[in-house]
Amino acid sequence: MTQDGSPGDAPVPVAELGYAQASAELERIVAELDDGLVDVDLLELRFRRAIEIVEELDRRIRGARERVDALMPRLDALGARAGAEERGADPA
Repeated sequence: MTQDGSPGDAPVPVAELGYAQASAELERIVAELDDGLVDVDLLELRFRRAIEIVEELDRRIRGARERVDALMPRLDALGARAGAEERGADPA
């Protein structure tokens, strides 16, 4: 099966796809499933691939959220320092 799930070579591992690539593949799979375009013999494979993509995208989103949350205190400190400087207070 290829990256898009059609018969052929093995699919590209989801972890190796970029976020946009994985999202686009998921959209194609969902559209195929909604339209009934998936051969019954491939249905389970396509469904499993969709689940794998959703899990990977969720993992990436959670990881990004954790990294952003970890950076927020630094941003808050910079904002407080800039505000103090604008008011003429000692930024230290």
